[in-house]
Formats: sequence, C-alpha cells, structure tokens
Amino acid sequence: MKTFSNLQYLYYGIATVLAALLCVCVGSVNVPAPEVLQTIASMFASQPALDGVSAPIILSVRLPRVLCVALVGAALSLCGASMQGLLQNPLADCSTLGVSSGASLGAVISIGFGITIPGVPLAGTMIMAMLFAFLSLVVILSLAYKLDYSLSTNTIILIGIVFSMFANSIISFIITFSGDKLRPITFWMMGSLAQSSYQNALTLLLALVFFGAVLIRYARELDAFATGEDNARNIGVDVKKVKLNVMLTVSALMGVCVSIGGTVAFVGLVIPHMTRMLSGPGHKRLLPASMFSGAIFLMLADLLGRTALRPLELPLGVVTSLIGSVVFVYIFYTSRKVR
Repeated sequence: MKTFSNLQYLYYGIATVLAALLCVCVGSVNVPAPEVLQTIASMFASQPALDGVSAPIILSVRLPRVLCVALVGAALSLCGASMQGLLQNPLADCSTLGVSSGASLGAVISIGFGITIPGVPLAGTMIMAMLFAFLSLVVILSLAYKLDYSLSTNTIILIGIVFSMFANSIISFIITFSGDKLRPITFWMMGSLAQSSYQNALTLLLALVFFGAVLIRYARELDAFATGEDNARNIGVDVKKVKLNVMLTVSALMGVCVSIGGTVAFVGLVIPHMTRMLSGPGHKRLLPASMFSGAIFLMLADLLGRTALRPLELPLGVVTSLIGSVVFVYIFYTSRKVR
C-alpha cells in the first residue's frame, strides 16, 4: 500500500486511544471503561473524583504510566525510522548503532555516582544520557571514518555493535562497585516505566514535540538518501549537515527516553519495518505513522508485562526483547525469501 490518507491517520489515532484505554482499564484490578472515562473527565473538569479505590489507581498509577509508555514508544520508533532512512539500512537503529548503549552508560554513571541537579528530578540522569548518546555517536563515526573513508553503513553498524559491547562492559564494571545503588541500576537496566509521573510524561511530550518536529522536517532529505548519498548531493541536499542534524536530534531524543524509561530494545528496529508495509517508504508518512505504531506496540507490551504473570510484573525491556527478536527474525527471513 503506497498511499496513506488522512483517514488512515484518523484510524491510527483511534487505535492509539483505544489501546491506551485498554491499558488503563486492565491490570491487577480491572476497572470498567465507563468508570475510567468518568474519572479522567473529572480530573480535566477539576471535579472531585469518584469514591472508591479505582480513582487513585487510575489517576496516580496507570494514567501517567500509560502516557509515558506511549510517548517512549513513539519516540523510539521515530528514532529508528529516521536512522534507517539516513543510513539506508533496515538494521540501523539506536541500539545497533551504539547510541542506546552510550545513553545507558551516561545514565548509569549518573545513578551510580549520584550526579544530580538540585531541585530538578532526573535532570542529572537526563543530561548525562543525552551527552553520552552524542559522544558515543561521535566516537562511532570517527572510528568508522578512520577504517572506511566512505563511511559505509555496514562499517558504522559494525563499529556500533563493538562500541555497544564496550559500553556494556563499563556498565557492568560500575555495577560491580555500585553498592547500595545496585538495585535501582539493575531495575533501570531492564527497562521499566512503573514509577512514571505526570512530570515524566510532560518531559517526554515536550521532547517528542520539539525533536520530532525537527526529524519530520527532514522527511524529504531522508527520501533523497534512499537513492544514495551521491544522488542526494546532486539534487541539492547538504548531506553532511542533514546527517549531523538528524544524528544530533536522535541522540537528544534517545537520551531523554533512556533517562526516564531505561533500556527498551527492539522498538526502533522492528516497528518501522512493520509500519513501512502500511505507509510505504516515503518518510513524510512513515515518520508520523511510526510514532503511532510505536506507541501502540509499547503500550500493549507493557500491558502484557503487567498481566501475563500476575501478581509478578515483567520488566518492559524484557517483553520488548522477547517479542522484538522473534518479529525481527521473521521479517528478516521473509525479506530474504522475497529476494
């Protein structure tokens, strides 16, 4: 399907709202949908919430968590689609390129050594994650340039994988001497948004709106990259500027997501593949559609983690890795079979 109409955006929006409603309703205590809607409406109308145990569960626990999960899913999928378009490789993603590991390293250093900014929760972790995401990208591209002057995609991905292993080894070294910080670091490394707040949701929303707008602004340039960098340069695209701006933007957005949600793998790798089947390869449609798809996927993955082994809860990163690895192998196999 090569066309993607405004009506299909409406369908995506409805599906996202329904998925969010389902995730708020279902949990350790199931709440009927009318009661959920009435409770949320009372919050926006500044009216007293309904009596009972469901209102605090909905407003204080589930709603902020579902909002954060949806925003993280949208951001990760947008980053993955942008990097795949930029590097013309379906294996390109923040996790395979080492950016995610770099952001994780920065966040672990912040948590392990207690780097904070007084009065601003998570600011130290967020800044460190963004900084290390960018620095990891600089290191990866510099090493790739030394090994391969043409900066081929395969070289960048190979260096990214090696860098990820290096960053993970440093993370393991920090965890060894983390002492009383071991539990929060380990829990954060598995990826979870269980302790999400409305402040986290607002931070993610602002980051997604700002950085997402920048990435969508480069949709035409990313389409030009599909024909090769030389052809893109011939039609007037400033290849170096676009590459730098897109990578910087992706690093910043990835840093925000990692600092709040921890390590959540495979979303940016798999979801753009699945979305491309519906929206086509054009990035003007692919990037917004990927955000909707990523939000829906991560909300349902989080719901599965909360309910599959009740009362136990599976970390979000574990669920996405289990699902994403199977889906990715299937997509890779079918694509090779078509060829």
